[in-house]
Amino acid sequence: MKVFRSHLLVCGGTGCHASGSIAMKKALVEELNKRSLAEEIKVVETGCNGFCAQGPIIVVYPDGIIYMNIRAEDVPELVEEHFIKGRPLERLFYKEPGKEERIPSMQEIPFFALQDLRVLRNRGLIDPEDIEEYISRDGYAGMAKALTEMTSEQIVQEVLTSGLRGRGGGGFPTGLKWQFAMNQPGDTKYVLCNADEGDPGAFMDRSVLEGDPHSVIEGMLVGAFATGATEGVLYVRNEYPLAIKHTRIALRQARPRFPSSPDIVWELAVLYHESLQDMDNDPPFLGLA
Repeated sequence: MKVFRSHLLVCGGTGCHASGSIAMKKALVEELNKRSLAEEIKVVETGCNGFCAQGPIIVVYPDGIIYMNIRAEDVPELVEEHFIKGRPLERLFYKEPGKEERIPSMQEIPFFALQDLRVLRNRGLIDPEDIEEYISRDGYAGMAKALTEMTSEQIVQEVLTSGLRGRGGGGFPTGLKWQFAMNQPGDTKYVLCNADEGDPGAFMDRSVLEGDPHSVIEGMLVGAFATGATEGVLYVRNEYPLAIKHTRIALRQARPRFPSSPDIVWELAVLYHESLQDMDNDPPFLGLA
């Protein structure tokens, strides 16, 4: 594995795209190549960092420094100061409203400091188009344990005990929902993932699919095994093109890893909002003997 002296995590969520992150990233890659630094510094486009109002955003590792509101025209100075002269560019640090102090560290910014991330644990850390990065963060380990070490009843009880609830306003217990489905008779059951988000301004589901699509797929697979479902539908709003793109890429990457077998066959279709057209016609997948 190639070792880099720095990783630049560029926020690639919809909010930062709207703020100019695509042009900024292009300028960053070009500047690093121009300065012969591309072999030392790796640029990774991640999902949403979370602080959309301050985008475009770059987080530098292992330094832990976060730069905000970066424009393409800022890139030459940033590369010169931080990566050639070794002096962080303070003018691009975050500043709290009404205060003059600049904050270099992401974890020292009040917006991030008290966050305890569970569902969004990979937020801004991985490339959502690379299954290897998800696996490096223990991705699909939970699914492997569920399918090889646990019964359906044990999985449902684990979810009940955890107190996990839906992310919507109702907060319905997930374990109870799975228990109802598990106990229902019938040969064909479905796992439905509603990523449409009818509430105005609600972007929770979109952010997960944009930045960590494999986590949604893994959760659906575990839920399918627990409830006895053989088919799944992931329903995505057509106005979320980045979420759709990353989900389709994730499915294509996951299928070769978990091919269908006689023991477990599970099919997942990705549907989008307007016509409910199936956007992924590849064969069914998931098989762990």
